[in-house]
Amino acid sequence: MTTPAEDLVETIGDLHRRGWCDGTGGNFSLVTQQSPLTLLMAPSGVDKGKVSVEMLIEVNNQAKVVRGEGRASAETLMHLKIVEICGSGAVLHTHSTNATLLSKQACERGSITMEGWEMLKGLRGVTTHETQINLPIIANDQDLERLSSTAEPLLKQAPHGLLVAGHGLYAWGDSLQEARRHVEILEFLLELHWKQQLLGIR
Repeated sequence: MTTPAEDLVETIGDLHRRGWCDGTGGNFSLVTQQSPLTLLMAPSGVDKGKVSVEMLIEVNNQAKVVRGEGRASAETLMHLKIVEICGSGAVLHTHSTNATLLSKQACERGSITMEGWEMLKGLRGVTTHETQINLPIIANDQDLERLSSTAEPLLKQAPHGLLVAGHGLYAWGDSLQEARRHVEILEFLLELHWKQQLLGIR
């Protein structure tokens, strides 16, 4: 039986190996306690390919480190907003090439629409490929309080994910396992989307 910390480290390592959080990119959180709210996270600025259990920090609902060494990412505020609005148990933020480029390209449209793919059924609540999802996109902002406020009205209707233009994907789920599945599904769909554009397929 693995611990929550071991599961989070394994997830971060796997996402790094897929090329979705190269270098120090990305941040990942797991809710370990609801009251008071506590998130388990990797500290800011660490190579995501080298995260160990001993490096993890615990962060409270004010984005302050309450256990461990290192700083919490400024983007912890977005994690806390998603947990608050969606009741999520885990939030995973990746910096894949697909998510970064497509979110920049489609920012003015405000979302990317994807439909008709069997893999949509990997998203909680989707039971048929005859489904359309609109993955929202918000403009990037170095003010994370403002960024989180911009995201807030979009979160409940989002398909367990949201893009920040030129930055990457936030995906979430009730558990770490579900959040990881949602990352994998949304990243797969984003790759299909740019290949559709490349081939000129509607």
